[in-house]
Amino acid sequence: MYAIAAFVIAFVVIESVFFIVKAWKRGRELGISKETLKNTVFSSILFTIAPALSILTTVIVLASALGIVLPWIRLSVIGNLAYETVASETMLNVFGSSLSTEITDPAQFGAVAWVMTIGTSFALVLLPIMCKTIQIRVGKAVHKSEKSSAAADVISAAAFIGIIAAFIARAIYGKTPDGVGDAGFMSVCTLVTAVIVSLILETLCEKFNLKKLAPFAMPLSMFAAMGMAVVLNLVVPEAVSSFTWWG
Repeated sequence: MYAIAAFVIAFVVIESVFFIVKAWKRGRELGISKETLKNTVFSSILFTIAPALSILTTVIVLASALGIVLPWIRLSVIGNLAYETVASETMLNVFGSSLSTEITDPAQFGAVAWVMTIGTSFALVLLPIMCKTIQIRVGKAVHKSEKSSAAADVISAAAFIGIIAAFIARAIYGKTPDGVGDAGFMSVCTLVTAVIVSLILETLCEKFNLKKLAPFAMPLSMFAAMGMAVVLNLVVPEAVSSFTWWG
């Protein structure tokens, strides 16, 4: 598993370096100055830090149940926070388990790996064939009028809010098919911590026009929630910290 992960990561890194070198040479051929190219590379590096933190956070969350290798492979290539956690948690719920429990059954691990992988494979197959047609039709529908454009913004926001609502509901309710679950004192405390930190960071960004801080709001909120969970485990009595609705 580690050898497979190392091969995948090495391929991704080599591919990235290859295109960076090709892009740099092409930029020089077009007469772009080295200073401009350096600034572009530096800006790109800064822009990727926030998403990288989100990816790291997701790997940590998934590693408790699936180990480090599978999440590492998935999130280094095509995975993302919203999909990987929902896919793995949904599959584990079918087995009466959850991401808070270490998976030792090979059948469960294999099922989760297949669900996480197959779900994102469809995009790789369908997008090259259908992307242009979909993009043209969606563009015509969205740009038909101001009302259509506004409706598209509402639909997009509603889809995102729906994903977030699913995470919130799972954190508060958290009941698995076998009648138990891990939702309780700790899950609610971490949820509230993440919301409060996110609101504080958002307010600071708007008040002081901190555009560079905005992309870090979500990963910082997640790390703050994890930190709160660690602190509560250390200072709160075990009977309270381990309390769940379905225990």
